[in-house]
Amino acid sequence: MTDDQRTPPSKVADDRASLTSFLDYQRATLAMKCRGLTGEQLKQRAIPTSRLTLLGLVRHAASIERSWFRFALNAEDVKSLWPGQVDGAAAEFHVEDADVDEAFEVWREECVRARAVASSFASLDDTVNCGGVSISLRYVLTHMIEEYARHNGHADLLREAIDGAVGE
Repeated sequence: MTDDQRTPPSKVADDRASLTSFLDYQRATLAMKCRGLTGEQLKQRAIPTSRLTLLGLVRHAASIERSWFRFALNAEDVKSLWPGQVDGAAAEFHVEDADVDEAFEVWREECVRARAVASSFASLDDTVNCGGVSISLRYVLTHMIEEYARHNGHADLLREAIDGAVGE
C-alpha cells in the first residue's frame, strides 16, 4: 500500500493528544486498508474460514464509535445502526445487500461525533455512569485504540487475500 495518507501520532504529545491522535491513526489505517477497492471487493469474504469482510469491519467501526462515545459517554438515546443478527452474527457484518457509500458515510459521521463528544470532556479522568458502571474518557479512548488495532489486523489479512496488497 503506497497511498498512506495517515498522520503519525506525535512522539512527545501529552496524554490526551497522544490518545486521540493514536485513535485517529487507527481510524485512518482502516480507511487505508479499504482504499482503492470496489464495492464487491469490500464485501468479499476473502478468508474461507471467516465471515469477516472489510465492509463489515467499517460498519462495525461505525457501531462501536456510536456505542462508546454517543451512548456510553454522552448518554444519548441512540439506536443500533444495524440491529439484530443474521446467521448468528451481528447484522453489521451482513453486507451482501449493504450500501457501500452509506456505510462509509455513516462511519465518517460517527467518527466526527465521537471526536466532538471526546472534546467535550475537560479531562481524560472525567467519568460517567453507564449501566451502573463508572467509565472514564481515558478508558474509552484506550479501548477504542485496542478495538481498531485488533480489527486492523483482520483488515491486513483480508486486503492481502483480496488483491495481494500489503503494508502497514
